[in-house]
Amino acid sequence: MSRALPKYNKRRVVMIGGAAAVVLSGAVIAGNALAGETSKSGTQNATTKAASPGTVNCPAVAPSLPAIPASAKAEVDRNLTLLNTQISEANKRLVDTVGQGGPNFIQNAILGPLKDKRVATINRIATAIGRTAAKPQGLDSLAPCTLNAVGGAAAATPTATASASAAATAGGGTGTASGSTAAGTISCPDVASKLPAIPASAKAEVDRNLALLNTQISEANTRLANTVGQGGPNFVQNAILGPLKDKRVSTIDRIAISIGRTSAKPQGLDSLATCTLNK
Repeated sequence: MSRALPKYNKRRVVMIGGAAAVVLSGAVIAGNALAGETSKSGTQNATTKAASPGTVNCPAVAPSLPAIPASAKAEVDRNLTLLNTQISEANKRLVDTVGQGGPNFIQNAILGPLKDKRVATINRIATAIGRTAAKPQGLDSLAPCTLNAVGGAAAATPTATASASAAATAGGGTGTASGSTAAGTISCPDVASKLPAIPASAKAEVDRNLALLNTQISEANTRLANTVGQGGPNFVQNAILGPLKDKRVSTIDRIAISIGRTSAKPQGLDSLATCTLNK
């Protein structure tokens, strides 16, 4: 009986050791699984908390250009493409620098340099056209861009633009919108209804400039929405209505000149250039 005890004790030791190994292995497996779940959960949380920086919004340049001479078309197209590339690069930089810098970081590091690039590119477009035709003026006003911040006031820009475009007539007339924003909308006199009979040779150019008048109104309404609360009491007049009038004077003059090449040049159309703000 006493000789059998050692064997029995050995078996007990082996069984207890095996059980302990099983318990330890289970703890390791459970620990690894828990660690993996924690890591996975951390990744999901980081993805969920990633903030969207918004996007860059720049005025369209192509609609504000006059007729492009064939000799300048390739260079103009190349620079119009470059303008789009510059916007894409600025949007990428917005994403890559989320949370960096102080309150003026986006203006100083992204929107400011983007404006400088656009000024140079737009000037090359104007110079290319000016080699064989009248050099377009005032295009530098299209260089500054704004930020459409997610959830911010500028996010309403597409709606404001769409409203203005829908309300503008095909004749380059009023730009009042039915769903006006807090900034109000711009109303301009109709041009098409004041024109004489348009010679067939001038029709394409006249139609193009009438469409440009509508684009100018839409862009001005967009700027209204983007600059709510900025500047002093004369800001809208000096920064939006004044430049819009200058653009309309040039565009209306091109309409009159194109008609005057083969018919009597219409007079007094400049009085239609001045627009007003509908509160």
